Amino acid sequence: MKTLYIECGMGAAGDMLTAALLELLPDRKAFIDELNSLGLPGVCVTAEPAVKCGITGTHVRVVINGAEEESEDVHDHVHDHDHDHEHHHDYGHDHEHHHDHDHDHHHDQEHDHEHHHDHDHDHEHHHDYGQDHHHDHHHASMQDIEACIDSLPVTSQVKEDAKAVYALIVSAESQVHGQPVSQIHFHEVGTMDAVADVVAVCMLMERIAPDEVVASPVHVGSGHVHCMHGILPVPAPATALILQGVPTYGGRVQGELCTPTGAALLKHFVTRFGDRPVMRTSAIGCGMGKKDFEQANCVRVFLGESEGRREAITRLECNLDDMTGEDIAFAMEQLFQAGARDVYTQPIGMKKSRPGTLLSVVCLPEDADQLAAVMMKHTTTLGIRRQDMSRYILQRSMETADTPYGQVRIKHASGLGVDRTKPEFEDVAELARRHNVSLQDIRNGLKR
Repeated sequence: MKTLYIECGMGAAGDMLTAALLELLPDRKAFIDELNSLGLPGVCVTAEPAVKCGITGTHVRVVINGAEEESEDVHDHVHDHDHDHEHHHDYGHDHEHHHDHDHDHHHDQEHDHEHHHDHDHDHEHHHDYGQDHHHDHHHASMQDIEACIDSLPVTSQVKEDAKAVYALIVSAESQVHGQPVSQIHFHEVGTMDAVADVVAVCMLMERIAPDEVVASPVHVGSGHVHCMHGILPVPAPATALILQGVPTYGGRVQGELCTPTGAALLKHFVTRFGDRPVMRTSAIGCGMGKKDFEQANCVRVFLGESEGRREAITRLECNLDDMTGEDIAFAMEQLFQAGARDVYTQPIGMKKSRPGTLLSVVCLPEDADQLAAVMMKHTTTLGIRRQDMSRYILQRSMETADTPYGQVRIKHASGLGVDRTKPEFEDVAELARRHNVSLQDIRNGLKR
C-alpha cells in the first residue's frame, strides 16, 4: 500500500507542504512551469534550494504581481532571536475581511470594498482583517474563489479537493467573526497566494496518489502575531477551529508554525494522525519555511510502501441491567448516527446475580467525548469506561459490477497478505427482491 507520511514537527503552511511534496516528483521544474501556466491572476511560483540547520530542502515562493506577502510574529524576548522575524505564509486567513459597519473605520457606499490605512511599519501582516496595503484592495468571496478554481485547466478531482479545502477555511473564518459564509470576503492578493498553495498541493497529491496519508501531531507554535486591531494568539483563531479533533501541541518556538491554509490541507487529505508507520521509504521531501529557528523550520514527507495499516481507536463500554431491549436498540442507533465505527452488545452477569448487557462502542479517539455524551443521554448508565488502543485494518475500496439483473457494488480489501472481494449484500438482496430470484442467482451473475 502506497503510504505518504507528513512530519509536522515544525508546523505546516501551504508553501512548505508544496515544497515538500514537490521534492517527491522526478521533474520538479515541469511541475512549476505547469503551475505558472494555469492562469492564476498575477501569480508567479518559483522553487529554490534552501538550507535550515544544515539540512538542504526546497523553498517555494509565491509572488503576486511582483510582491511577496510577509508577516510578523511578536516575541517576548527579542534578544533570543537575532534573525529576521518576517517570513512568507500561505494566507487563507490573513487576508480575510468581513464588511461590518460597526468598525472604527467606516465606508461610504462608493468604497464599500476598499480601505486605506496609514502604516508606519514595513510588512506588518494582518491576520483576519488586513493585508499589505501597498497593493490595490479588491475582495473575493467564496463564490469568487470557487469560480476561479473552476476556471483552471486542472482535473475535476483537483477542483473538488481545492474547493473542499477552501470551504474549511471559510467556515472557520465565518465562526471566528460570527458572520455567514456568504459575507466572508478575502483580500484578492492574499486569496491568489493561498489559492496557488491550495491548488499546488491538490495537484501534487493527485500526482503522488497515495493510498493513505498519515501525519504526525501538528506543532502550531506559540506566542502572538500582529493583527490590524491588536495581537492574535498562536494558533490563530481560524487555525485552532480547523484543527479541532486533530492532535496538536505548542512549544518553546515563538511564532505561527501552522497557518489556516496548512491546517485545512492537513484536515482534508490526512487519513489519520499518529506515529510514522512501518514502511519501505522510496522518496523523501523537505519543504522549507522562510524563518530561522533553533530547530529546522521544515515539513518532511516520506513516500513508501507499508504492508498494513494500523489506526488508533477508542472503545467505550458500560454495563446495563435496567433497560429494555427496545431502548438499547434505540441507543445503538443513535450511537451509529453520531459517528461510531461499531456498536455491539454482549450478555453479562452483574452483581446480585442480575443478568445484564455490556454495551460497547468503537470509535476514533477524537469522537470519543461526543459519543460518551450520547451514551449517557440514551442509556441509564452512571459511568463509562474508556480504553484507547489500536487495530489493524485492511485497505478498502468499492467498485461496481454488472449482472444480468443490474449493478452490484463490490467491496475490495487488501493488505497484510490478504486480497479479497465481496458483493455488497444490500445490493444483492435488492436485486433478488426486485426480480424474484434467489440471492445465489444474483451472485452467480457476477461470475459471468
